[in-house]
Amino acid sequence: MRLDKFLKVSRLIKRRPVAKEVADKGRIKINGKLAKSSSDVKFNDIIEIRFGNKIVEVRVIELKEFTRKEDADKMYELISETRVKAEDEL
Repeated sequence: MRLDKFLKVSRLIKRRPVAKEVADKGRIKINGKLAKSSSDVKFNDIIEIRFGNKIVEVRVIELKEFTRKEDADKMYELISETRVKAEDEL
């Protein structure tokens, strides 16, 4: 599954164009490697997303084409959520 689609379906990022933009700006890593919006997401991958001064790290548990709002958080497991200073880089 494409990274931008996974982020939208899992509701980590609300809209696919926003997920694409975040990935293309180099703010997302899959298994420690910089990822593009078209990168492939597989079961057990570790995704690291930088939102401003917060870094969220999740493990992919499930891949679904569509999901209900209540079940979206079952697609991933939160590993860590870290606050960083704005000037720090990934």
